[in-house]
Amino acid sequence: MFRYKFQCGFLSILYGSGSKPLLIWRSSSQNGFVRRITDEHLNSLVMDLGGANPSTTYITCPADPRDVLAVHLPFLTLLVKNMKKLFLFEIEVLDSTNVRRRFKASNFQSYTDLNFFSCTMPMCMEEGWNQVQFNLADFVQKAYKTRYVETLRVTIHANCRIRRVFFTDRVYAENETPAGFRLFRPTKDG
Repeated sequence: MFRYKFQCGFLSILYGSGSKPLLIWRSSSQNGFVRRITDEHLNSLVMDLGGANPSTTYITCPADPRDVLAVHLPFLTLLVKNMKKLFLFEIEVLDSTNVRRRFKASNFQSYTDLNFFSCTMPMCMEEGWNQVQFNLADFVQKAYKTRYVETLRVTIHANCRIRRVFFTDRVYAENETPAGFRLFRPTKDG
């Protein structure tokens, strides 16, 4: 999908306030919902995913199951709201041995489980909005002793709200990050 596109700096694959936030995504919402709402804390449009079973309510990118993202930027960032319910997301990557590896992070996993094709790990989020950042190159190196080549697919399951999902070539300081890629928290007056 992005293999022949110039990749440097910031590459956004979802922006809740954009005109068509799920244009390159496919959604499934069995016994749940995938909708766009205005979040009361950010006062901004976001994607809202909810359902009793996170495995049946999700969004996945790219939309075509035969396509791959082909993003080689190693840092993945999600601006995500903790809804205090079961939540997980998955990242499928290609490593230097040409093996597809899947990393799954969830708030209901209590230990890390590693096998040849996948690594499932716990994720702890603060209440409200969070910036969740993954160094994919570091994860691939530590888990499989191989090198990260590219990200193939990103899947976000219920239950959460998503403002933005993006890749970067490095960790950027707050003052280097464009405003639309930052998580603004409301300030208290007085």
